[in-house]
Amino acid sequence: MRRHLTPWRAFGALVVLLVITVLILARIPSGQYVLLPDIAHPVAPLVKVEGARTPKGAGSIYFLDVIEKKASELEKLFPWIHSDATFEPANDVVPPCSTDRQAIQAQLQEMAFSQRVAATVALRRLGYHVRVHATGVVVSQLIAGTNAPCKLQPMDIIVAVDGTSTPTTTDLHRVLEHVEPGEVVALRIRRAGRLLTVRVKTVDVGSGQALVGFAPEQAATFKLPVRVSIDAGNVGGPSAGLAFALEVMQKLGRNVTHGYKVAATGEMELDGTVAPIGGVRQKVVDAHKADVDVLLVPAGENAKTARRYADSHLRVIPVRTFGQALRALATLPKAG
Repeated sequence: MRRHLTPWRAFGALVVLLVITVLILARIPSGQYVLLPDIAHPVAPLVKVEGARTPKGAGSIYFLDVIEKKASELEKLFPWIHSDATFEPANDVVPPCSTDRQAIQAQLQEMAFSQRVAATVALRRLGYHVRVHATGVVVSQLIAGTNAPCKLQPMDIIVAVDGTSTPTTTDLHRVLEHVEPGEVVALRIRRAGRLLTVRVKTVDVGSGQALVGFAPEQAATFKLPVRVSIDAGNVGGPSAGLAFALEVMQKLGRNVTHGYKVAATGEMELDGTVAPIGGVRQKVVDAHKADVDVLLVPAGENAKTARRYADSHLRVIPVRTFGQALRALATLPKAG
């Protein structure tokens, strides 16, 4: 007895084949990461300040987070599966020769350091004296195409170059001025509590200056005159610094939000500069979900991206410094 291939059987076979294909593509890694919106986190419960006295009528402050996860081939081929997603090369999220665990640990260290910087900036703004002791230069980002990746890791602290101490970024640049491009330098580094020596071949940046291959940031210890503790849980990265600095000031009696719901994103630097961050599109979605009134975001490309995705109910304010953020909030119309 012969069985004929009917249209329904052909359709059923096609559906089964499509389902199998989808399941396979969903399990194959694409070599990219996908960035997805998370939620806006209220900062007030996370920040504890000695002698806190939040002023009456103050609004609320939020920091914004992004979910990073490995993207499958299915997600890469059909990006519309996730609304408001962006894709990043794996090396931009997990540095070469690093594991996922090492990358996460580096992000948590960045978060911890950003909290101390935020508290320092806020307290100094209020007139407190904060003692800061430079302890070296942090490897904040490795530069592709140089010899630093796989030699260095994010959050390594450079304490000396060729035997010369480099407690500050200025000291580091001064030593490298005497290095010819292409020469190998011996970097004394502190990594996870251990001292190591790593040799890296420098490259020419085009001006005859030697480049090791990483973006430097100042490492330091801080002695705060007021006890400040911030607990962001398992959230990593430095982009909540601006929000934390605003909350510390508000906890110490300064009404910085003036009755508004304010979301803030931006890395705080010790001189009060608000540095650019990533995942802006997703953070705008976070702000919308929390129904905030105002979004403070680093000026420049970050602000352009935020305005592109913000709706008419969200006021986007670009800022370059902490002082500018305070002035912008102080000059908003009275909250209704």
